[in-house]
Amino acid sequence: MDRRNFLAGSAACSLAAMTGKAFAQSGPLTKIIFPFAAGGSGDLLCRQLAQYLPALLDRNFIVENRTGGDGLIGIRAVKGANPDGTTILMTTGPTMYLLPMVENQPSFDSAKDFVPVSQLTRFEFAVVASPAIEVKDFKELAVWLKANPGKATYGTPGSGNIPHFTGWQLEQALGLSMTKVPYRGSALMVNDLIAGHLPFGITTVSDTITQHRAGGLRIVAVASETRSSFLPDIPTLKESGVNLVADGWYGMWLPAGSSPEFAKKLSTAVAEVLAKSEVKEKLLAVMLIPVGSTPEQLTQRLAADHAFWQPIVKATGYKITN
Repeated sequence: MDRRNFLAGSAACSLAAMTGKAFAQSGPLTKIIFPFAAGGSGDLLCRQLAQYLPALLDRNFIVENRTGGDGLIGIRAVKGANPDGTTILMTTGPTMYLLPMVENQPSFDSAKDFVPVSQLTRFEFAVVASPAIEVKDFKELAVWLKANPGKATYGTPGSGNIPHFTGWQLEQALGLSMTKVPYRGSALMVNDLIAGHLPFGITTVSDTITQHRAGGLRIVAVASETRSSFLPDIPTLKESGVNLVADGWYGMWLPAGSSPEFAKKLSTAVAEVLAKSEVKEKLLAVMLIPVGSTPEQLTQRLAADHAFWQPIVKATGYKITN
């Protein structure tokens, strides 16, 4: 598997998000670097931060894409940046803990090369069934897969990401050997699900909820710890008999050597932005759940996810190649 397919389907950030309000401030220019392409819910999150942080920190903010290498281009740019508070990394949590696990030679150490700022938001994953197989819930999907082992195929938005490793865990839990079909993003996978070309897939709730509500496909389970507030009638995988929890999130970091005092100040400002009613409304509309943690809480979250996923990734034997 080449790098183009790794972490495909991750939400992206805008190439440039700057407003007149942002540039009304007189302080230094601060770049928020996001290592993925423009579009999606991540773009909205970037724009909201760039819009509201200047008034709280008396500095200008821009949002800049540094795409390529499955996120490595942007991550390396921040890793090597001057730790003076003018360069910030915003990316998905899974990028920070999964990427070093699947590289043959890790390019960075999330704990050593960066100073934590905040877990910004979280988002949820769903198991989605094609209408062609006429199952109502995950238990019925499991029965169908066991009765049709030759058709036990599932789609994921790329490889080496949370949907990929969640699918592997489902195989273990159900005692099935299934065929994974990696797509370049969720859109093509959703189209194939609707057309009945594969029985089920794993991707984010945000990428499937519209078609679920319209009856084009069926979300049969969510992978979060508790039921999704967006889908309160859909059981979790744990409720469906599979002891599996997986979710995603966005985080913010500074280069190693950055001032802990500035990291704390930035964290406080970020939490204030995310608590604004107008910001929360916009984020929830794209299925992003505001968090706004402390640096210490981000450290704990990253360490917990690393410890949870490392043995799973190792067991799959998955690696990406240069």
